[in-house]
Amino acid sequence: MIQNRTDITVAAIHGKAPRIHSSAFIAPGCRIIGDVEIGPDVSIWYNCVIRADVNRVVIGARTNVQDGTVIHCDSPKPTRPEGYATLIGEDVLIGHMAMIHGSTLEDRAFVGLGAIVMDGSHIESDGMLAAGAQLTGKRIGARQLWMGRPAKYLRDLNDDAIAANQAGVKGYVVNGRLHAEALGL
Repeated sequence: MIQNRTDITVAAIHGKAPRIHSSAFIAPGCRIIGDVEIGPDVSIWYNCVIRADVNRVVIGARTNVQDGTVIHCDSPKPTRPEGYATLIGEDVLIGHMAMIHGSTLEDRAFVGLGAIVMDGSHIESDGMLAAGAQLTGKRIGARQLWMGRPAKYLRDLNDDAIAANQAGVKGYVVNGRLHAEALGL
C-alpha cells in the first residue's frame, strides 16, 4: 500500500526507516521520516508530519492522527541521555493540527484539535487534553479532562464521554478504509 506512492514521503534517516503496517491508511501529503512504527488500522490523515530523526515514534493500533498534525521526539541531552521518544498507544484520538513532541499518550488517550503536548508530558488511559490546550511536562491522570494554556485539571470524565471517544476511534478506522478505497489505495 505504501510502495510506489508519489503523494507521500516515507524515508529512512540515520539508517532507520519507518515501519508501517499494511492495514494503516496514510493519506496524501504525509511525511513520515526515520524510526517510526505505525500499527494496524492506524489512520494518518492529510498533510501530517511524523519525524523520528533524533529519537523514535511509536503509534499503536487503531490510533488516528488527524489532518495537519505534527509528531516529533526529543533528542538525547546531557541531563537526559535517552531524550524523549514519542510513544502513542492503541485507540488514541489526536485532533486536527495537534503538536505532539517527546511525550507519552497511553491507550485511549485523547488530544483535542490544535492542542500541544510538550516534552515529558504523559496522558494516561482515557485521559483527555481539550482543544487548544497546552500540556508542558505534566501528567494527565486516567479519565481526567484538562484544558487551557497552560493546561489544568478541569474534571473527571464520565462513562458517556469515554464511550463517545471509543466510538470515535471505531469511526476513524472505518473512515480510513473508505478514504483509501476512494483514493484507490
